[in-house]
Amino acid sequence: MRTALGAVSLIATMIVAAGIAQAETKPAPAKPAAAAGGSPMLIAESKDWKAITAAAPKGKVCFALTKPQKMDPANLNHGDVFFFVSTRPADNVRNEPSLQVGYPMKEGSKAVVDIDGKKFSFFTRGDGAWLEQNTDYTPFLDAMRKGSKLSVQATSGRGNPTSYQFSLSGVSAALDAAAKECK
Repeated sequence: MRTALGAVSLIATMIVAAGIAQAETKPAPAKPAAAAGGSPMLIAESKDWKAITAAAPKGKVCFALTKPQKMDPANLNHGDVFFFVSTRPADNVRNEPSLQVGYPMKEGSKAVVDIDGKKFSFFTRGDGAWLEQNTDYTPFLDAMRKGSKLSVQATSGRGNPTSYQFSLSGVSAALDAAAKECK
């Protein structure tokens, strides 16, 4: 996983460039940032979550993603923020949770993800955060499937505390669609 940290950044760049946040079920037109891997395509949408597939340098990737419903502090420029659950068969990665923000996070800091009171530690690197315990994502995914709200507390590279609130409504269907697409 740590060798593929750039994959989430590449995917996030592709999503932003292709406008997938408002995508239809057909591929978005290719733009320069998406040229590295191919345009993402929406494969399913369920309430607040989407399932996306895209071609990446090593092969097909699939992921469920959502955008925050609330970002604090409101006066900061957070950039594009997404919570992902990625599957990259070529890297033997299945259901890897991560956070992508639009700014560098504080070097060596941790992000805390809270799902309805259950806390998980994520390590940060650059503009992303990944689950500390990276060998078994099952407890985290189970909490997501059973939960209603996911919140994240992090620190920006400038030392600003930030927080994000995400809905988990529709996460199970999006996870299932992404898993089916990237068997």
